[in-house]
This record gives sequence, C-alpha cells and structure tokens, in this order.
Amino acid sequence: MQASDAISTGYGSAKGNYLTNGSTLASWLLTKDHKRIAIMYLVTVSMFFMMGGLYAAAIRLELLTPASDLLETGTYNRVFTQHGILMIFFFLIPSIPAILGNFMLPLMIGAKDLAMPRINLLSLYIYWAGGLLTLYALMQGGVDTGWTFYTPYSTTFSNSYVMAVGLGIFINGFSSILTGLNFIVTIHTMRAPGMTWFRLPLFVWAHYATSLVMILGTPVIAITVLLVAIERTVKVGIFDPAIGGDPILFQHLFWFYSHPAVYIMILPGMGVVSELISNFSRKKIFGYEFIAFSSIAIAVFGFLVWGHHMFVSGQSVYAGLVFSFLTMVVAVPSAIKMFNWTATLYKGSITFDTPMLYAFGFMGLFLIGGLTGLFLGSVGLTVHLTDTYFVVAHFHYVMVGGQVIAYLGGIHYWWPKMTGRMYSEFWGKISAMLVFVGFNLTFFPQFILGYQGMPRRYAAYPEELQVLNIFSTAGASVLGVGLVMPVVYLTHSLVFGAKAADNPWMLPGLEWRTSSPPPTENFDVMPVVTWEAYEFGEENGLDLEAARRSDVVTA
Repeated sequence: MQASDAISTGYGSAKGNYLTNGSTLASWLLTKDHKRIAIMYLVTVSMFFMMGGLYAAAIRLELLTPASDLLETGTYNRVFTQHGILMIFFFLIPSIPAILGNFMLPLMIGAKDLAMPRINLLSLYIYWAGGLLTLYALMQGGVDTGWTFYTPYSTTFSNSYVMAVGLGIFINGFSSILTGLNFIVTIHTMRAPGMTWFRLPLFVWAHYATSLVMILGTPVIAITVLLVAIERTVKVGIFDPAIGGDPILFQHLFWFYSHPAVYIMILPGMGVVSELISNFSRKKIFGYEFIAFSSIAIAVFGFLVWGHHMFVSGQSVYAGLVFSFLTMVVAVPSAIKMFNWTATLYKGSITFDTPMLYAFGFMGLFLIGGLTGLFLGSVGLTVHLTDTYFVVAHFHYVMVGGQVIAYLGGIHYWWPKMTGRMYSEFWGKISAMLVFVGFNLTFFPQFILGYQGMPRRYAAYPEELQVLNIFSTAGASVLGVGLVMPVVYLTHSLVFGAKAADNPWMLPGLEWRTSSPPPTENFDVMPVVTWEAYEFGEENGLDLEAARRSDVVTA
C-alpha cells in the first residue's frame, strides 16, 4: 500500500507543521510540544540502545569460545552489567511510552497536547540528567554487580561506581513517574467530545495501565536504591548481614518493582500490536473490552508475583506455592490478548506491510516467551533452571522478542505521520525478517544451554557447549544487521523518502485525520467522535471496510 493510494482527509493545517515551527536549538530545547519532545526522546533513546547493543556484541564475541580470552572476568562482569542497565532502564522502560506514547496519545484522543506540557519537558530533562550521570559512571570504570544490584555485593564487596549508577537510576525514575502521571491526567481530562472510555484505542488503554504501574512501582525501586546508597555510605545495617541487615529484604523490594517493570516494558508493546493487528487485517478488534480490561488486570496482578524470582532464596515453601499459583494466573490476561488477536486475524483482509510483519513476529516470539515463563513459575523446574541461560533466553523473548519488536512495528507504522515521509517497504520487510530470524537463532539455543546447566554471567564454559554458543553468536550478527538497517533507511527517508499522505495506510483513527506531519496544535478543528459507523467513498481515499469498523469523526 503506497502513499499515493491515500488522499488527505484532514483536520490538519496548511500553515505548517510541528517540525517547521521554529528551527533554532532553543525552539527545541524549550518546546512544550509533545511531538517535539517525543522526537528528542527518540534520538536519545536510540543512542542508549546502540550503546547497549555494542555491549551485547562484546558479550557474544566473548562467548564464541569456551575460554575467557577476549575479556578479563572482571571486565566481562562490567560489560554484561552495563548492557543490562542501559537496555532496561534507559531503553526498554522509556522507549514506547516516551516516544510513541508521547507523540501519539494526544493525537489518538483528539487533544492538542498532554495535560501538563512543562512537566513533560521536565521529564525529558530528568531522563537526560539520569542518563548522563550513569554514562559518566560507566566511562569511569563501570559497575560489576549485575543489573539487579544484589546485596550484599552491591553494598560491601563491589568497589565499582555503584553509587553513581544508582543515583542515575534514582533520578531517571522521576522521569517515568512524571510521564505516567501526565498520561493519566491527559486521558481523564482531555479526550475529544464523544471519545468515551470504550471508544479509546487499545494503545491508549495499554498506556493507561502502564502509567498506573509507573506511578505505583517506580518509587519502590527509587527508595531501594537510596537505601543501598545509605548503607554503603554510613554502614547502617539494612541489607548487609555482616552489620545486621537482611539481603533477602533487598530482593523483595527490588522484585516488587522489577516484575511490574516487565509490564511497563511489555504493556505498551501490546497496545501497539493491538493497533497493528486490527488495522492491517481491516477488522474491528475481537473482544475489545476483554483486551482493554486485560491490560488493567496485568498491571494489577503484576504487583503480586514478585516472589517467583525468589524460589531458591530460602523463602517459605507456602509462599513459593502462592507465588507459583499467581504466576500462572497472571498468564491468563496475556493469553486473552493472544487469543483475541488471533480471532481478529480470522477472515481478515490482511496486508503484509512492514508494521504487520513486526506484529506477527511479536505474536510468535511473545508466545514462546510467555510459555517458557510458566516453566520458570513452576517451583520444581525453577530449582534446576534458576540462574541459567534458560532465564536469559526467556527474558529476551519477552523483552526483545516482545517489546523491541513491537517498538519497531510502532515506529514503522507511525513514521509517515511523525515525519511526513515514507520509507522503503522493500528494505523494511527485509529488516523485519532478518530481525525475526536473527533473534531466534540468537536466543533459542540458549534455552537448550540453560537446560544443560550453563550458568548465566560466566565468561567461561565447558567445551561441549561451544556449538550452541557459536549458533547464538552467529544469530546475534544477523540480528545486529536487522536492527541497524532501520536506522539507515529511516534516516534516508527523511531526505529522499516520498511525501506521505495524511492517511497513508487508509485507516480510521483520529491520528490519521490530521496532516502528516501534524500541526503544532494537532487539529485546527476540534474533532467530535460519534458512534454511528461512517462510510467514505473512494473519492475520499479510505478503504470502506476500514471505515466501517470505526467511529464517526466529524467537525
């Protein structure tokens, strides 16, 4: 489907757009426009992703051979720790909410901006401050504790820059809290007339649920990191058993946040995929209410399952049984989404554009990640699999196979709206397939390695495990090529790409009713959403089946 197939339908402005509304550095750094803030997030988050990817490449090169011959053991500890910190705290958590959520959420509900534009800009500055402090610590010598900062290692035995990195993460947490607060207030107070709760796009529902987790969970990790800093500084016995502390307390506090943080990462991705599956199959989403409430259910149940990370920590057998049961329960709302997406595809008029390929990739990879999570939620199997590469593979199937794939799908889907330019569909499809093949070749062998007993975070391993590690490193090379390609052809499209129509995919939705790129105020005329199905003729450039499945949008 090409840009020329669609005709402008819009509520956009002929006067210009958000990209041309000021070209000085100050006009960007002092902007209150949610779209410009999202673009600045995009540039910064992409830089952190590339740095985290370089650390990942170093890990896979080290594991190409059984001996620790590329990196010293201490250096290897720092490399995998820094990979985890950058990817989790500075890419996975902020990527979809801060970029796609920031840009698209006001457009999708018919608002002119987020409810608190200055707070939105402040959240970006806080993100930058936390990131710069963390990068300073990493360049000075890094951290060797693992991204989980387990005590007493992080409080007593590690001589690395734990304090500085902890402070960077502490500062960065406020960015998440402010973003979540802004989203909730915006969704409650700034919806267009007629945009009722059950007419909200599922992307908005997903961000609403994510925002609840951000606000309720992030303060816990902030306080935990602060307690680690206090113990390192003044030697108060909090976590270190040598001075009267309890290291298991740290694990409880850390995972009380960090398991819900998994849903901060994956829920927005699920929202993206709900949009892609519905729109590129030209059907109304099957079971809209079930998917919407399943997002809220995931956010709620996510706070109740932290103990499944601690089955071998010495916690009560009865507590282990309860957490195992709750782990199985939390899989239900995720399964609802998978079943409903599949039902939506049934008899749909599916188009295999690049965003849809990423949606299919998400469904396949997240299915494997979710099912292997049930293995780890089983008390008996976890004893064998804890701290092995099985856990590494499961985590990456959920986070990279889920969130990163969804992020790429969302970027490709909304790129014409964000930039006003079309990218190469040919290279987009090639990249999507390389990412899918490279990912599976990288991480599927790690399930087998973990089951065979290869522990994670080791630079050396038995020689009989080398073949699977070679497969994994080869797959990482393919995956790396697939991830670099979008940087090239999307950047190329900014200058040489065909101009995008206002509605290049010929889809309903308020974001497609304004110009590409949108004007600063998003809409010249306040859109009004009504319930009756509308039918545009071909002269209006909209696919009739796509039109029939949406609400009326009128001036």
